[in-house]
Amino acid sequence: MDPATLIGLAIAFGGVFFLMTAEGVHLSAILLPGPLAIVFIGSLGAGIAGGALRDAIHAFKTLPKAFTAKAPKRGATIAAVVALSDRARREGLLALEDAAQDVEDEFLRDGLMAAIDGADPEDLRTMLEDRIDTKRAQDRVASGFFNALGGYAPTIGIIGTVISLVHVLENLSDPSTLGPMIAAAFVATLWGILSANLVFLPIGSRLKRISDLECAQMEISLEGLLALQAGANPRTVGERLRSMVPAGELVDDAGQAA
Repeated sequence: MDPATLIGLAIAFGGVFFLMTAEGVHLSAILLPGPLAIVFIGSLGAGIAGGALRDAIHAFKTLPKAFTAKAPKRGATIAAVVALSDRARREGLLALEDAAQDVEDEFLRDGLMAAIDGADPEDLRTMLEDRIDTKRAQDRVASGFFNALGGYAPTIGIIGTVISLVHVLENLSDPSTLGPMIAAAFVATLWGILSANLVFLPIGSRLKRISDLECAQMEISLEGLLALQAGANPRTVGERLRSMVPAGELVDDAGQAA
């Protein structure tokens, strides 16, 4: 698991709670059910209304990925493709049929089986590119949903504040209650801004980044499979695929694999 999201959220909320402690603000002052409800329920409703219901369902099914997904190890994928390419050059493409069953990466395994079955190189490229495009589009729906919530939340928080201020103006006859009521009114704005910038937008960005890394890994597999199918020199295949990855990331992958 890549803990970036959990670490980042812990730091962000830790900063907020540190400020509250430094200013002498008690946690109960902002944990008010009304502001929390209008921001989170209102944002969710607006997000659902802005798309198809299946988009929201897909987004929440994808949500755990923002916290548990591992960054793909493209270096390991390159090593696997080079090993398969070397064997294919020595023993022939059909000799990889047994090895294909041991490939854990579903995309690489399916592409390799298609190549072994004699798929035309152009057809194979088209098929694999279509799978990548479909995945990227699906992932864009999930990240876009949370980014949309991040756009709605601050405005909905302001709506909550305005509603509370209307209630304050209705009770001007009792000055002793004005301070606490005005403070409570602005809690909705606080939660709107906080939820957008510390929850919804980071989750949307995280899902997009994971999607970009996974699609990049799939593109490496695609190019490697086509080179393998063409009988390219394994060393050339490795150099070609490594050129598609920043050198620092290959070093990181090697460290993780070790």
